[in-house]
Amino acid sequence: MDLKSLHTMRVAACDLNGQMRGKRVPANYADKLDKGAVRMPYSALNVDLWGADIDGSPLVFDSGDADGILLPTGRGPVPVPWLAATTALVPMSLFHEDGRPFAGDPRHALKSVLDRYAARGWTVIAATELEFTLLDASGDAPQPPLNPITGRRLHDEAVLSLAEMDAFDAFFDALYDACEDMGIPAQTAISESGIGQFEINLNHQDALRCADDTWLFKALVRGLARQHGFAATFMAKLYGDDAGNGMHVHFSVCDAEGRNIFDDGGAKGTDLLRHAIAGCLAAMPASSLVFAPHGNSYDRLVPGAHAPTMACWAYENRTTALRVPGGAPAARRIEHRVAGGDTNPYLVLAAILGAALTGIENAAQPPAPVRGNAYDLTGLPRLTADLTAAVDSFESDPRIARIFPADLIRYMSMTKRQEIARFADRPPDRHWLSYLEAV
Repeated sequence: MDLKSLHTMRVAACDLNGQMRGKRVPANYADKLDKGAVRMPYSALNVDLWGADIDGSPLVFDSGDADGILLPTGRGPVPVPWLAATTALVPMSLFHEDGRPFAGDPRHALKSVLDRYAARGWTVIAATELEFTLLDASGDAPQPPLNPITGRRLHDEAVLSLAEMDAFDAFFDALYDACEDMGIPAQTAISESGIGQFEINLNHQDALRCADDTWLFKALVRGLARQHGFAATFMAKLYGDDAGNGMHVHFSVCDAEGRNIFDDGGAKGTDLLRHAIAGCLAAMPASSLVFAPHGNSYDRLVPGAHAPTMACWAYENRTTALRVPGGAPAARRIEHRVAGGDTNPYLVLAAILGAALTGIENAAQPPAPVRGNAYDLTGLPRLTADLTAAVDSFESDPRIARIFPADLIRYMSMTKRQEIARFADRPPDRHWLSYLEAV
C-alpha cells in the first residue's frame, strides 16, 4: 500500500483491554515512522475501558506522564475498510527512548514468551476461533438484528444454518474481501448456537502474527457491521440465557527442523504435549483475569453453557478446558477453550504459551484425561469465580510472575480494580453499552 498517496493515516498500539490507542498522522510521516517520529504517553496503553487514566498509576503524575516512542511492528500498513475514506493503519509497539520495550505493552509480553521458545530452537504455530454476535444496538437494550432478507428480527438459535449465513451474505462477502486486503487468513465461517452468533476461524500461522491478525480482525468485524446497518460485539455474554462468545486458541510447537514436538506418530502425543497440558492446567485459575477480564465475562463461565468451568483436559472432548483434537498425528495440537471473545489476544496467547512452556520446563505431569461430560465432575480445580478474585489471584500467583513482567501485572491489576469500582456506580442494565464495541 502506497502511504505517500494518502492524505492521512493511522498509527495504533494495543492497550491492556485490546483497544487501539494511537494517532492520526499526515502521510508524510511514512518514511519517519521507524525513526521514532510518533510519540505517545506510556499511560495511554494502561487506561481503563473508557480511556481514563488509572488513579495512582506510576505512569501518570508520579513520572510526569512521560512519552514513549511508537515503532512499527512490521505488520503494516494495512487498509482500513470500515472507513469511507481511503486510508491505512500501521500497527505499532511502544518503546523507551533507549530502545527497550515498554513492559506495559501487551504485544511485548507475547514477544517475550515467544523469545523463550526461540531460545530452544522452537517456533509456535497458533490459530484462533472467534465468536461474535450481530445485533441491533439502537435501543435501550440489545436486540437480535433484523434478517436482511425477510426484515424480521432473528428469534431462534440457528447452529450451522446456511440459510442464516446466506441472509447476511453481503456482510460476510465484505468481511472476507476485507480480510484478504488486510492479509488476515480468514477460513471457515459458521452460524453458531446463539441468536445472531457467528464464528470465523483464522488459519494456523506464527503465533505473533496470529495475535496481530486476531486484534485487527476484531476491529474489522465491528467496523464493517456498522457499515451494514447493525452492530457486532465480542462480549462474552450478550444475552443472559443465550450462548456466550468465546475465543478458542489452537497451538502446536515446531522444532528447528520443522517437526511438531507434540507428534509421536499416534493419537496420544508426546511427553512434551502432556508437560504443556500440565503447565496450562496449573496456571489456568490464576490466569482467569486474562481469559475473563470483565465482569460480564463471568456470565459465560457457567456449567452447561458450552464454556469450561474447571481446569481439566481430554482427547476429543469439548466439555473440557483443554482439548487435544483428533486427526493426523503431524497436526497434533492443544485447543485452549477458556478465553472469551472479549479478551486481549496478545495477553491470551502469552498466558497460554507461557504456561505451556513452564510445564515443559518443569517436566510437569497432568492428571489423567477426563471422560464424558466434564460439567458433571467434581473435585477439579475451578476457574476463578468473579472478577475481584481474578485480580487478586493474577496479582499474587507465582505462576503469573513467570509469564508476565512485574510492571504489566501491576498495571493490569490497577486497571481492573478501577473498572470494578466504576462499574459499581453504573446501573447494571447499562453495563452492556460500555462493553459493546470496546471489548
